Amino acid sequence: MISAGIAVCTIQSSGDVKAQRETSTDAVEEERLKFIDWLWWCLGIAILTFALFVSARMGIFQESLYSKYGKHPWEALYYTHLLPLVFWLPTAPNLLGHLSLAKETPMMEVFGVSLPRQVVWLILYVVTQGLCISAVYVLTTECASLTVTLTVTLRKFVSLIFSIVYFKNPFTLGHWLGTLLVFIGTLIFTEILQKCVALVVPSQKAVEKKKK
Repeated sequence: MISAGIAVCTIQSSGDVKAQRETSTDAVEEERLKFIDWLWWCLGIAILTFALFVSARMGIFQESLYSKYGKHPWEALYYTHLLPLVFWLPTAPNLLGHLSLAKETPMMEVFGVSLPRQVVWLILYVVTQGLCISAVYVLTTECASLTVTLTVTLRKFVSLIFSIVYFKNPFTLGHWLGTLLVFIGTLIFTEILQKCVALVVPSQKAVEKKKK
């Protein structure tokens, strides 16, 4: 239910898939380009979906590791981020080029220190992402993998809703439906809904106990 709600909100938020390109004057060519843009959008959704399944599988693997070798979230965090750096080496020139572009952005003062604006955003991004992923790895040592996956998925949903509000995109009926599905699914998973129902509608055992 939660996954369905997020999927509905994602599809509704996509709207008309538009790439940053010039519009072709030829109608046939424009339709072809729109179809290509849509294919790239589908590829992005497929990659995100695949990443979600891989993340869930990694959570189960981490849970089995912690149960066998003990809970060491910081060690796991270190190695899972250090080892993949090798695969980023081919993109080093591109990263350095973007860093140079970031240095050329207008300066802004932060706590009395003047820094390029994009560098400030980059620092904030790294710090917040570090806090987020650290909390996730600690959470994996304290909760079941399903709970961790649900928490991360809900965080992504909140980010999606925030982006809709921040960029002032229309909040359609589909968004309300997706939000409702996520909200109800979360209540069911946390057993809050079941407890509320139990308060209103007493169980058969409680009725029999009162009769006795």
